[in-house]
Amino acid sequence: MSLKSKANRLVKLFGIAMVAGLTMAGCTTAATESTSTGTETTEQKVVSKDDIVFVASVINTTNPYFAANIAGAQALAKKLGVPIEIVDSEGSSQVQNSKIQAILAKGKTVVMFVNTVSSADAPIIVEATKAAGGFVTIWWNKPDDYEPKDVGDNFVAFQKHPGVSSGECTADRLAESIGGKGKIIALPGVQDSTTSQTRVAGLEYALSTRWPDVELVDVRPSDWDPELAYKNSQDLITKYGADIKGVWTADDGMQIGAMKAFEDAGLLNQVKFVSDGLYPPTIEDMRSGRGNNAIVGETFHRGWAASAIGLYTAYLAAIGEIKPSELPDEKRHSLFEIACVGPENFEEFASLDNDIDGWIDQLLINGPWDTAPFKLIGAGPEVLPGR
Repeated sequence: MSLKSKANRLVKLFGIAMVAGLTMAGCTTAATESTSTGTETTEQKVVSKDDIVFVASVINTTNPYFAANIAGAQALAKKLGVPIEIVDSEGSSQVQNSKIQAILAKGKTVVMFVNTVSSADAPIIVEATKAAGGFVTIWWNKPDDYEPKDVGDNFVAFQKHPGVSSGECTADRLAESIGGKGKIIALPGVQDSTTSQTRVAGLEYALSTRWPDVELVDVRPSDWDPELAYKNSQDLITKYGADIKGVWTADDGMQIGAMKAFEDAGLLNQVKFVSDGLYPPTIEDMRSGRGNNAIVGETFHRGWAASAIGLYTAYLAAIGEIKPSELPDEKRHSLFEIACVGPENFEEFASLDNDIDGWIDQLLINGPWDTAPFKLIGAGPEVLPGR
């Protein structure tokens, strides 16, 4: 099965430059409440549900994580009876930003979850959303010095799972699996992605402090794209051949491409793999023992949970259930729990995919910060090792 075909199956499985003077768009309000944002006092607009449209913006639709983002956003929208639009950014900041701009200009109040292509996109999207009277939660990527509490209530929250602990988890499992010695390669995501950067930082910290005989010989950013990961892996196989003992990837989408490249080269049974996500193709490969039990470590979180948590947080702000400027720091810049998973315990986590609707029900009962197993564990920004 081709990577493209496999990607399409995954989507089924989980079923701007902005214009600086963008005018206010469709902010019909039922009431207003005074709220303080920093030194500025503004009116919080309480929006009728009938005036809201959900937007979920993802980097691409070929990666299983982003397919899951779409599934979670659609499930929440259905539960709440709110229409939803999906933005496929096609891996391009320009495409992402122009599509979001077009939706903001339509007139309804936009309540949005965005998995930004690049960290630098966050201020552009937030400022345009603010100008249009919408509400946005950003996941994973933003500039380190750009905080919701400094921007205002329209930038409801920034949310993520810790990247450093993810990178350390998978680095440790990979190093253990190759006997603590040998050459490995790494496939991060988009270079200007704080998510990818923190995961790589965790990888490098674990290797430098605990695994001195494991040599990271090459790093090839692969943009969360299975196809690019396949091509980069082919290049690295040509360069290093059978000397490669392990492959670290920043997410399962890229792991899919990497494993295909090693399989095509006849090397899959000799190499160990780790990644972040534990998505259905990875679960299938771990159950079957593909490649001489090639996958030895994962970190577990869920795209459907991220998009639902992000959208629901922004929705609560839009309808006046929360005032973002009155929230504590950990609810404006949030770190959610992530689990370190291996062949010995992955099944207990994999079962969550069988009842996304049931998990959404719990989200609506418990709220965005207290729904297991993705509970709030602290406030960002995330601190890199040695800083």
